[in-house]
Amino acid sequence: MGDQPESPLARGIEPPAAATAPAPPLAAGARLRAGVRKPQNWLQLAKFCAVGGSGYAVNIVVFALAVEVGDVHHLVAATLAFLVAVTNNFWWNRAWTFGARDGHAGFQAARFLAVSVVAFVFAATVLELLVTRAGISEIPAQAISIVVATPLSFLGNKLWSFGSGDWRA
Repeated sequence: MGDQPESPLARGIEPPAAATAPAPPLAAGARLRAGVRKPQNWLQLAKFCAVGGSGYAVNIVVFALAVEVGDVHHLVAATLAFLVAVTNNFWWNRAWTFGARDGHAGFQAARFLAVSVVAFVFAATVLELLVTRAGISEIPAQAISIVVATPLSFLGNKLWSFGSGDWRA
């Protein structure tokens, strides 16, 4: 065929197996086991919880003011508190927890908001059950519901909002 050299495959030489196909993806359990062995993931979780602590404080203060001073229904107060805290949490998680300043902020913000809304709906469901079924007063119930939703929020943000989608990273 003219001037072009023959490829190794054309000459009947097989490339090494590693060069022909990427490694198969790890199953979810294997990915999780690999992830928990990485100190970086634990550091990120600690940072996420520190950022969440500031958002938690903001959330509880806004919620308490809305319920106690504004006499607002607990689910409406939870929504207001969420909206106030989510912006602070996005900025700190983007800049400090996940070090994702190089990514597109608008894209990350949309994903962060989506994950936060899912976590919020879960937390609001827990809040409603604690208040109406368990008889826990509103402010402690709000505090508990946020804590219960934190792992969902962390995983969603690590794997989707700011991450590569790989728990092992």
